[in-house]
Amino acid sequence: MTEQDLDWVVACERDLHAFPWTRGNFVDSLVAGYGCWLLKVEGRRAGYAVMMRVLDEAHLLDISVDRSYQGRGHGAALLDHLREEARRHGATQFFLEVRPSNEAALALYRKHGFEHIGRRRDYYPAVDGREDAIVMRCAL
Repeated sequence: MTEQDLDWVVACERDLHAFPWTRGNFVDSLVAGYGCWLLKVEGRRAGYAVMMRVLDEAHLLDISVDRSYQGRGHGAALLDHLREEARRHGATQFFLEVRPSNEAALALYRKHGFEHIGRRRDYYPAVDGREDAIVMRCAL
């Protein structure tokens, strides 16, 4: 992902999420040197992800697949790529937070070896206040 991709990324983020990341969040991630990837399918943008690496840990910050590409295994392929990148850079464990209401993401993460290890109370903004986050971990 580069700054030239951000118009598309931000538009996709707004379409997919009730409480999307801002352009500034993505710019900050690029500037900080986080791993920022764009998934392309047949040359077209289909998804994106942001991952932070610290010592022997990786933390998934954002992963999304454009609606028109969902349900075809692209999210799984992107997650596999991130796991391999994390492993390649010396990570031995991979963490993420996910909304309990995001059943599709929970199923994807479980299928890829992530286990529930905790809960962050009132982590996410929600229409009716706040929503907890399920913290998940996968050994690499």
